[in-house]
Amino acid sequence: MQTMDLSPAEYRSKVPPLLAVIIIATMVWSFINPADSAVWWAEMLPIMMIFAGLALTYRTFRFSTVSYVLMSVLLVMHTIGAHYTFANVPFDWFTELGNFERNHYDRIAHFTVGFYAYPAAEWLVRKQWARPVTAMFFGLFFIMAVAAAYEIIEWQFAVIEGGDAGIEFLGSQGDVWDAQKDMLADTLGAVAALIGFAFSRWRKG
Repeated sequence: MQTMDLSPAEYRSKVPPLLAVIIIATMVWSFINPADSAVWWAEMLPIMMIFAGLALTYRTFRFSTVSYVLMSVLLVMHTIGAHYTFANVPFDWFTELGNFERNHYDRIAHFTVGFYAYPAAEWLVRKQWARPVTAMFFGLFFIMAVAAAYEIIEWQFAVIEGGDAGIEFLGSQGDVWDAQKDMLADTLGAVAALIGFAFSRWRKG
């Protein structure tokens, strides 16, 4: 039987559907017997909204493969964190590797929030609404704003819900500077993503 050779563009077109399957499978697994149902729903509602938005707009505006890969990292990591609660994700090997006093899975997940600066900049450039440098600054400030807003939401959920669910959703693990460090992780992730954007094909607009 003769096989058809696929072009690089055809291979790239298969990546988003594959990522969607991985994300959906992870969501199904995460939903089965989570550590705390209230925390699961609180963590997953924004993730499901992001995923639905990307799926619904796939035919009208298709991001680059790089953007979809970067955006998928957060969706998968956050879904795993929602299942265990972020403070209790089995991440001991990393804690022991760095001799840390806390589980840093949530910090890494926050770092991947910053990856969304890349598709934000790409979207502005492709829409011709901004030049690359301006788009990169917008991507950075967008992530910083989202990071601050999410910390406020976490605080309010912890106050309203209270109890163990509030503590687990907050995920501070006793660190009084947890919110500030989370926002820094988001920002550093954005900087890393935008360095990649500066070397991408979108850098010339």
